[in-house]
Amino acid sequence: MASFHYSIKSGKKGTARRHSSYIQREGLHREREDLVHTSHGNLPAWALGDPKAFWGMADRHERANGAAYREHEIALPSELTQPQLIELAERLAQRLAGTKPYQYALHAPEGALGGIENPHVHLMCSDRVPDGIERTPDRTFSRYNPARPSEGGCRKDSGGKSPLELRHEVTARRKLVADTQNEMLAECGYSARVDHRSLRDQGLERRAERHLGPLLVKGMADGEKAQYVAYRAGHEAGTLPASC
Repeated sequence: MASFHYSIKSGKKGTARRHSSYIQREGLHREREDLVHTSHGNLPAWALGDPKAFWGMADRHERANGAAYREHEIALPSELTQPQLIELAERLAQRLAGTKPYQYALHAPEGALGGIENPHVHLMCSDRVPDGIERTPDRTFSRYNPARPSEGGCRKDSGGKSPLELRHEVTARRKLVADTQNEMLAECGYSARVDHRSLRDQGLERRAERHLGPLLVKGMADGEKAQYVAYRAGHEAGTLPASC
């Protein structure tokens, strides 16, 4: 079912390399069997094509109060085939990251409710914007010098914005994510569409579906799981079970 979920969060200095291993299902996470595809782009020359090398240097040299990365987590339409999901993940990564260094991983775990796959992408982006100047790793993450750019780090695109500007930016990103998914669904011949707007803005009166993580699902009784699955089915069909 095509449904919209998009979130963005900041990653603290010292957590980037570890999170890179998590989304790539490396090390302690090797036993997870939901990794479909992973890729990266726009890394500086000194990273030698290794995203973990880049994130490791971000952990070491980024300012103490600065974010080492931003993570975009996006649910993808389960209607799409695996090759189509990979193409969609690549489009989303390139459009959201722009010229900034990024890494993403496409996961498709089996849903804890309903038994169907739950495809989603984790996109890690740096706030540092490349400007064509070659820098050492420590210089890359130092403070930007507008008067002498070569003597400072890469500019960060996350600072100096008002709350209103930030809200507009989030809204624009949500629309970009929805438009990109709908573009892919249309190209592949599916009638399903996603909508980034709130239910109220869509003119719908039903309550929003709560996002259930694996821990919440694990703690649900069988009856609760069955009721939730029926509620989801009612949303898809346009009717709701009487007990919901």
